[in-house]
Amino acid sequence: MSEISEPMPPHAEHFEDLGRQAHAARLGMWVFLSSEILFFAGLFALYGTYRVEHPEGFGEGVLNNTLALGTTNTGVLLLSSYTIALAVHQLRRGNERVAARLTALTIALGVCFLGIKTTEYLEHFHEGIYPGGVGDSFTTHATPGIAMFFTLYFCMTGLHALHVIAGMSVLAFLLWKMRRGDVNRAASHPLAIGAIYWHLVDAIWIFLWPLFYLVPGSVR
Repeated sequence: MSEISEPMPPHAEHFEDLGRQAHAARLGMWVFLSSEILFFAGLFALYGTYRVEHPEGFGEGVLNNTLALGTTNTGVLLLSSYTIALAVHQLRRGNERVAARLTALTIALGVCFLGIKTTEYLEHFHEGIYPGGVGDSFTTHATPGIAMFFTLYFCMTGLHALHVIAGMSVLAFLLWKMRRGDVNRAASHPLAIGAIYWHLVDAIWIFLWPLFYLVPGSVR
């Protein structure tokens, strides 16, 4: 007796089938991610330009950041990449409940990341370090370039935090769709596409981490 195959979920009217709809969604996500990469590439180029111009100030700025917090956040995001990848794997195997729990765990790790980053921001504010080179710390530490370092630090890590929030929102929406049964084994591509975006957010941080926490001193 042949096994009854699982019925395919409905697809949008302008697509022939669900496979073509999934392919179009993946292509759209990769185009969007390409624009995001270009956006951050410009910021990385700006960082490199100013770092070459003011190596001492940027080196001092790195030493003023808390390596333990930055490294902990790196571990948190790496773990979150693993949990969302595992969620996609479990969903494709038909373990919807496990996939939903792993997606929820990924969101929780995102909240943890934002909590650590907020703690770090508050420490800087307490020390008199604010975006735009404003604060008492810059009057006592007037090394050329240190104000630009923290301006870029708040700008780039702040934009990254906004992307983390966006990624968490996407995953929360997908989690809701999974609870409803709209995202399941037969239609797992929405979660896979959301995971791709989350991986990009994590990859960007992997580049921010050494620039703002690991490379002190002069680059001349």
